[in-house]
Amino acid sequence: MTAIMSLQPDIHSTQLESTFSAGQSWGALRKAWKGYRIAKVQSDNVKMTEYATKIRKIQGELGISVASFPNLDIA
Repeated sequence: MTAIMSLQPDIHSTQLESTFSAGQSWGALRKAWKGYRIAKVQSDNVKMTEYATKIRKIQGELGISVASFPNLDIA
């Protein structure tokens, strides 16, 4: 996570399209990925889909590449 953030040093000071700051969005993205990994270990497809949707939304707001989840048919 640190490597991505170091490539864009000024992203913390910019305001995104949403009402959240860039720092808050990065934190939410990190938590969403953690939730996704936990749901995957537990084989909970409902929660995996929920977290995958959140991850893609936040990535789109941050303007970074959006992840695909072929195991959930989300591309």
